[in-house]
Amino acid sequence: MSTRAPFHDGASILLVDDMEDNLIALEAVLGSLNEPLVRARSGEEAMKALLRQKFAVVLLDVRMPGMDGFETASNIKRLDQTKDVPIIFLTGSDDDGYAFRGYATGAADFLTKPFDPWVLRAKVNVFLELHRKNRQLERMLTDEQRRFDEIAERLTAIEEQLARGELVEVAELRHGMARLHDALRALGRARSTP
Repeated sequence: MSTRAPFHDGASILLVDDMEDNLIALEAVLGSLNEPLVRARSGEEAMKALLRQKFAVVLLDVRMPGMDGFETASNIKRLDQTKDVPIIFLTGSDDDGYAFRGYATGAADFLTKPFDPWVLRAKVNVFLELHRKNRQLERMLTDEQRRFDEIAERLTAIEEQLARGELVEVAELRHGMARLHDALRALGRARSTP
């Protein structure tokens, strides 16, 4: 059995519910995932938290005073900064209209209370893994862009030297092209590494 160190690169989970008992229950169920759990007692608090930091997933109660879960989800999906954060709606009602409305406002999933702790943990874990993979992909793309920029700089330097007549020897040109070729080969290896 392998153990993995907790991943805290923006993989926080936002728990939104106006009832303290529900927040405590969610923390008990999700605590074993070893990811930061952030509480919000209202839709307004949830929006503030989402604007302060990144979250891997939001667990959102449907029925809350003030801004309810549907309105909160609509606001989350409206903002460029938060529109891609997956939302799992939680509700005590088994009204099919709630599920339809939840999915219509951008929910990724919908669970009725009382929920099975194993199911909730498994669903949240899927979104954590997706978040990790997205972050890994972002880092890979950033590294690849940096390598492309380095190659472009080297090529520009060679072209400028040629234009000024500074590369008078073929050996110098070959050396510059070999460095460029090495950089391209390193980029190709980086792309093929999972």
